[in-house]
Amino acid sequence: MGFVKVIPCLDVKEGRVVKGVKFENLRDARDIVEAAQAYEKDGADEIVILDIAATVENRGTRMEWVKKLAESISVPFAVGGGIRTTEDMKALFDLGAAKASINTAAVRTPELISEAAKLFGKEKLVVAIDGKKNPEDSGSPRLEVVVSGGYDATGLELVEWAKKVEELGAGEILLTSKDADGTKDGYDIEMTKAVAEAVSIPVTASGGAGTLEHLYEGVAEGKASAVLAASIFHFGEISVSEAKKFLASRGVSVKL
Repeated sequence: MGFVKVIPCLDVKEGRVVKGVKFENLRDARDIVEAAQAYEKDGADEIVILDIAATVENRGTRMEWVKKLAESISVPFAVGGGIRTTEDMKALFDLGAAKASINTAAVRTPELISEAAKLFGKEKLVVAIDGKKNPEDSGSPRLEVVVSGGYDATGLELVEWAKKVEELGAGEILLTSKDADGTKDGYDIEMTKAVAEAVSIPVTASGGAGTLEHLYEGVAEGKASAVLAASIFHFGEISVSEAKKFLASRGVSVKL
């Protein structure tokens, strides 16, 4: 494994960075450009921008945000939310995004993954997978893929879907536990490890980081290649540089 990346995530709604719990009860954090510039200065390896209302509102990504970001920062950033076609991806890349992240569209139209990988190269394509845990007797997969901002259950078994997206050409997986999101109780290690061990492409752990120890657990126990967080960074509880120094102190290879 190479360097483990530390990635702040900017969930964007109406031009502002917001954060909620389990994808709901959003509260305002800060201006998108201001946040991205601060994270770049603090040593973020990448930044993920998610237009969280795009799919639910049945619209495309707000391109003006992407343009503004590309003009303001040099750190690579990935954009997700409302991306439905390779034309949408090309528009993002033309504006300066390093990667496109697809989630609901990948489930609805799996061939979009292979089409995009062929056109742009797998290194530019992230498939985001949101998962939830079901009770053993629910009749649904224990680890199930959810889409549309976590509102719709798909019936897809999460690890099988992860294998499928790798097979179709995804360059990496951004894995978020809906149950853990925003709780600050830690990543869903069982889910993260299950996916990371089932695929050979990088897996980013997302959803639930609340302490420096949680970030370490995501790598050491969850086998993630990158750790993503929002709340702890947005509200000043932990800085990106502090996170990297802590991981390095525990023997994790990071870019300081």
